[in-house]
Parts: sequence; C-alpha cells; structure tokens
Amino acid sequence: MLDKIDLSKGFTKKESKKLIENLGMELSALQRECKRLQIPVMIVFEGWGAAGKGTLINRLIQPMDPRGFKVFTIQDESEEEYMRPFLWRFWTKTPAKGRIHIFDRSWYRRVINDRMEKNLDKDELRNAYNEIVFFEENLSLDNNLIIKLFLHISQKEQKKRFKKLEASPETKWRVTENDWRHNERYDDYLHVYEEMIEKTDTEFAPWTIVEATDREYAEVKILSTVVTAMKNKIAQVEAAKAEKPGETLAGKVKSPYKTTVLEGIDLNKSLTKDEYKKKLKNLQEKISKLHSELYKQRIPVILAFEGWDAGGKGGAIKRLTEKLDPRGYEVIPTASPNDIEKAHHYLWRFWNAVPKAGHIAIFDRTWYGRVMVERIEGFCTEDEWKRAYKEINEMEEQFTNFGAIVIKFWLHIDKDEQERRFKERMETPEKQWKITDEDWRNREKWDQYEEAVDEMIVRTSTSYAPWVVVEGNDKYYARIKVLETVVNALEERLNK
Repeated sequence: MLDKIDLSKGFTKKESKKLIENLGMELSALQRECKRLQIPVMIVFEGWGAAGKGTLINRLIQPMDPRGFKVFTIQDESEEEYMRPFLWRFWTKTPAKGRIHIFDRSWYRRVINDRMEKNLDKDELRNAYNEIVFFEENLSLDNNLIIKLFLHISQKEQKKRFKKLEASPETKWRVTENDWRHNERYDDYLHVYEEMIEKTDTEFAPWTIVEATDREYAEVKILSTVVTAMKNKIAQVEAAKAEKPGETLAGKVKSPYKTTVLEGIDLNKSLTKDEYKKKLKNLQEKISKLHSELYKQRIPVILAFEGWDAGGKGGAIKRLTEKLDPRGYEVIPTASPNDIEKAHHYLWRFWNAVPKAGHIAIFDRTWYGRVMVERIEGFCTEDEWKRAYKEINEMEEQFTNFGAIVIKFWLHIDKDEQERRFKERMETPEKQWKITDEDWRNREKWDQYEEAVDEMIVRTSTSYAPWVVVEGNDKYYARIKVLETVVNALEERLNK
C-alpha cells in the first residue's frame, strides 16, 4: 500500500506560505475552543527516520499557546518502564481535559522497533496490536481526539537525507549505524509499517499518511489534518451536549429473572480464635517467603479489595501485609477522584499505580467504583458504566499479559452484620472515625448495590483475573480465606 503512494506532491514556498498562515490562525483558535470544551488531544508522529518529524512538529506548534501543549520524545524504555506493562508509560502521559499532547514516536514502537529488533513472537505481537487498539478506543470513548500521522518518504530520499546530515559537523551525530541498517532493510520495515497501519487504522483513531518528500507540502497537510480533526471533534462535542444524558440504575425497569452470585453465599462459615491464630501465623510466614521469591523472579502482583462498607477490607489487608517487606509492596487507598484525576480517563489514576515487576500493589477499593458507586449515584452516564466492563477486562488482561498475578476480593457480609458493625463503630471512640453519614446513606441503597455487585462479578470474573467472594460475617474466617487464596495463587505461579 505505501509503495503505491505518490511521493512527488509538492508546493512552492509562495503557495504554501499563505496556506500555512491561514491554517495557523485557525489552529490557534481551535486550541482555545478545545480548552473551553475540555477536549483532550493526542497527536502522534510516526514514520521513517529523517522524514522530518522534529521540523514538522516544530512547525505545528508555532501557532499554539505553549501553555496548552506538551511534546514527548519517546526513546527506548527506561528500567522503570521496562518493569511495567508497555502501555504504562503512555497511560501516564495521556493529556488532561483541554490539553494537547504531541508524541514524537509513540506506543507504536512496540510493533515496529521491538518487533524488528527483539523478535516478538506471534502471541506477543497479537497482544500488542489488541492492546494498542483497546488503548485508543478507551481514550476516544472518553472524548479524547487522537490524530495519527505517518510521515512517508522513499528509500532513496531517506538515504539522501542521511548523507546530507552526515556531511555537516553540526548534524552528523544524528545519523547512527542503526539508521543505516533501517535504510538497508527498508523493504522489511515497509512491510511492518503497512501491517501496523492496516491493523490499527480505526474509525476512532485513523491514520493519515503524509507525503513528506516536499517539506512545504507536508507542513500544509499536517496543519490541515489537525485543523479538520479538531473542527469535527468540536462539532461532535457540541452536538452531544444537546443530547439527553444516560440514565442511572435508579428508575430502570428490572427483569425478575436476574443472575445472582451473592444470594448463594454461605455467611455462616467461621473459625475459632485458636484456629485463626494458628492458621494466621503459618500463612503469614509463607507469604513472607513467597514475597522474596516473587521479587527474585520479577513477578508483579495486583490485589484488589472491594466489599460492603464495614466488610473487613482494612483488617484483611493489615493481616496480609504484617510480615511483608515494606519496600516491596504498596497499599493504595482509593477515594473519590480529585480534580486532577477527574481531568483524565477514569482508569488513568490506576495505571499510575501499576506495580513494577517483583512488587505487590494492594488496592483498597478500585477501578470497580465506575460500575458501583458511580453507576448508582449518577456520577457517570449509563453508556459510560456499561462500557466499563469491557474496558476493565481489557486492562486486567494487559496486566496478566505482562505476567502479573491479579486477584480480586469481594468481602461479603449481610445487612444485619453491617448494621451491627456500624453501631459498634459509633459506640467505640477509637473507631468512630471509620463511620460517616455517607455509610448510612449507602446502606439505604443496599438492594441497588447488591444488583450492581452481582452484575460486576458475573461480567468481570475472568480466568486471568478472577473474583473471590469472601464470606465475611466472621472476620477470622474472612482474613484466613484471603491469605489462603493469595498463598495458593503465588505458589501456583512460582511452581510453574
């Protein structure tokens, strides 16, 4: 496909000057409009070495307010980046609402450089393509505008530019042996680029091929592409503002034949205090030893805790971590999102907390808030929480593709036990901080939450990231079940 493109297109400097001037004024106004409408914009530059990415990025940003954009130059992975899923470093660089992030190279390094130089196998390559498409789809559904530009030149033109750069002492350093190898293998890279465009050219994040032999033509095409995309996105957002927002769970007609998980849980399970103490000591010793082995083998672990208010999450996490080396784990309490977190995709703050290989991340409440509290309280639209099941499953699959162990716990108690614990907290001075008016308000919506939790477990308990429902009326039993589940999962992985 790329070899069929006419690369002789061009403008004279006089022709391009007026076009660029007019497009620049439009771009400046559109940047302000995107900020007003809180539209995040991501502009990706990919293409051949010496195709002019640096020069063309500089030309693109000249009309813009520098306070509203940031340029990222993507090099080889650092050690911190290498020890996390490959999209981690790009999730953490996604723009806040109203800002523009420009990428000189991007997440496509995975299916270009890594593929050619590290020989990704078929499974790794397939996963990389799937994860890239999911990444772009998730962001676009969250109102991000993604503009992808591929700068195309011929093998002959690339060679000519390399020689010109090498001829000057000021620019000679820019051409490496690796660049020449790429030129020698031009046809191999051409095939890889064509496959990349074919597999990731989507309606929500399409590719624009920029004929970059003539710089003036490339400048005009890039500016025109960005201006057109921004105009279309602004029109889309303006039209959506007039639409009726999605409904919340409250007020919806419910089927009398619902799939349930929680109704079948036996909450009478219990342990004596002596049984608890004996098991606890043994399990904590095991976890401590397993933690050291996880670190040696660089296996990341993600433990997610959800459950009813007063369900025992804190107590279970405390017993889980008591004998662990504090340098190798982190407990991440999840509260309502702050202003910075609200300005990003709802999964952004959780990607920021992904543990590096060999470490454990323990989430006290999680990304599942989107399909529980946000769903029920109307903090997101019906479309948003409905698509969240797929988004969450995809994210967790990416964690496991990287090699992480992912376990999700739902700590389950009945309504009477919750009331008993609430009253105990109110009557115990050192526990009063644990109970709030919001806890009592949430209790009034018990049936709605129960329905949401049932659906959550059914739709997101997967082979790679299963839900474990913990019978929590007896705290001793609940804590031991959590520890046993973790020990068994870690031993199973290490034995492999």
